[in-house]
Amino acid sequence: MVITAVILFNALILGLETSASVMARAGGLILALDRLCLAIFVIELTAKLYARRLGFFRDGWNIFDLLVVGIALVPATQGLSVLRALRILRLLRIVSVTPRLRRVVEGFLAALPGMASVFLLMGIIFYIFAVIATKLFAAHFPDWFGTLGESAYSLFQIMTLESWSMGIVRPVMEVFPNAWLFFVPFILVTTFAVMNLVVGLIVNSMQEAHQLEENEATEAYRDEVLARLEAIERRLAETSAPAGDAAPTDITRRG
Repeated sequence: MVITAVILFNALILGLETSASVMARAGGLILALDRLCLAIFVIELTAKLYARRLGFFRDGWNIFDLLVVGIALVPATQGLSVLRALRILRLLRIVSVTPRLRRVVEGFLAALPGMASVFLLMGIIFYIFAVIATKLFAAHFPDWFGTLGESAYSLFQIMTLESWSMGIVRPVMEVFPNAWLFFVPFILVTTFAVMNLVVGLIVNSMQEAHQLEENEATEAYRDEVLARLEAIERRLAETSAPAGDAAPTDITRRG
């Protein structure tokens, strides 16, 4: 909880650095607080390295934290001045310290192999429609469909439904009244079919990650219960051994 609070406070500090008026009044204090937050992150990672040794590097989230914090430790010379802007990436550490956010990211990463196939299909569809659009509309609308790249970009705008009707399709239909036969199927295939496949893959992967986490929690609870039963069995055995009246009771086996 302390690290989470420091991460959020550091994000606020980095946001204040973008204000010229704030930096003019309290720039020194803001920079000092930023260095203090960085020092806390370095101490935290050092403690983790000391406690876990090589096990620290077996956790991908630890490596992620190390890279994000390490960016801020690189001297921001003239050639590496962009690294100062990348300090805001420290806010992403909130993902590594929040289990629910980690589950979302892990679900997204687990969906990447399936998403690659969907994006390949999307690329094929885009290429086919871009070639057709360039052939049909390039002569009258060179700004939108003059080249294959411009056609692909215009189709991407149409897929996102951003000003697709009044901005592109209706002007095209004024010259080609039947152009809707081209654009409507494209929208149906890309926006409402293929993109929903991506959403479905991500949701399914997140559900699988959540189920796996629940199974691990159940197994951990089962192991804890068995350990307690074995401890009770040993105590009963130690208690009944001097009397010699009966053999130790095997609670685990009888249960």
